[in-house]
Formats: sequence, C-alpha cells, structure tokens
Amino acid sequence: MTDPTLDLGPQARIVARLAEAVTDEGLSAPTPCPDLPVRNLLGHLLHLSIAFRDAARKDLGATTDTSPTETVPDIGPDWRAELPKALDELAEAWRDPEAWTGRTRAGGVDLPGEIAGAVAADELVVHGWDLARALGLPYTPDLPALASAYGFLQAVAEDPNGGGGIFGPAVPVPPEAPLLDRAVGLSGRDPGWRA
Repeated sequence: MTDPTLDLGPQARIVARLAEAVTDEGLSAPTPCPDLPVRNLLGHLLHLSIAFRDAARKDLGATTDTSPTETVPDIGPDWRAELPKALDELAEAWRDPEAWTGRTRAGGVDLPGEIAGAVAADELVVHGWDLARALGLPYTPDLPALASAYGFLQAVAEDPNGGGGIFGPAVPVPPEAPLLDRAVGLSGRDPGWRA
C-alpha cells in the first residue's frame, strides 16, 4: 500500500504553514467539511496529529481509541503552538520504520501499521486542501504524500465491502483531471469548492 520510507514531514510542514495564515477572524470561516468551520478543522488536525503520532509509536490509549465522529473538535488558546508541534511529532514518529509494521489503532479502529500510515498521509493531504480552500490560498501538496493518499482513497472506493468513500460518497471527477482533484473527489469533496 504505502512505502514505509514515505516521509510525512513535507506534507506536515505544508499544513503547518497554512495554519499560520489563519487569522482570528478567519476561525469562523466555512470549509469544504460540512458544519466544520476553520476552528473545528484545525481542532481535528490537532487531534488527528496526536492520534496518528501515538498510532505510529504503538502507544495505544485514549488518543487512538476516540472515533473522529464522536465529538466536534475545537482548538484551545494555545493552538498556534500546539498544532505545529503535534504535526512535527507526527512526522517524526512515522520516520521510524517500525511504525509501518505490525498492527496499531487510530480512530478506534485496529489496522496494519502501513494502512495507518497511508491514512495519516490522506488526512494531511485532504485536510490541507480543506484548509487552503477555506482560506482562499493556493495548495500544492507533497507529491509522495498525495500519491499515497490517492492510492489509499482509490483502494477504499474500489473495495466492495468498504462502502465507498471514507469521508462521504465520491464526487465524479474526469480521469484526466489532476491527481489532487481526483483524490479530493474520492474523498467526497467537490474539487471546485470555493469559500
């Protein structure tokens, strides 16, 4: 599925740079995620970074057991320091080849390490797109992370037992569309979405 030499650091830095561009006024802006303004998207990014860091470390517990649909995530007053730190720790944890082996847990789901790494890449790529679109900023994801995310999303969409997309029904995108648009479509988002 995903090459265990995939470095999530470049994509994590892209997301951190996008988060730096969020103004206090922009926290209430809409995102492509229904009912999740920017502040809640940032909260989700913070929580998933911690969860996937712990999944890589096989440090299973409250952070890896919580379903992402259980609560609406929010940010605290220190989110500007906490989010980049969590993103850095996530990337560092997945640099350990052992993170990609064996079994782990994320979002309350037990899964192989290599699948968890692919999900982490997918979360960073897709939610990076969400944040960039909400802010009206250009977005060029890290190409290896994008390729991993697309491969994961395509496998989920083609799985007869997978129920389609993990974020919602796939949005049809022409096969000749850019890889990012095809990944976004598979994630259940309209690549043409604008704030």
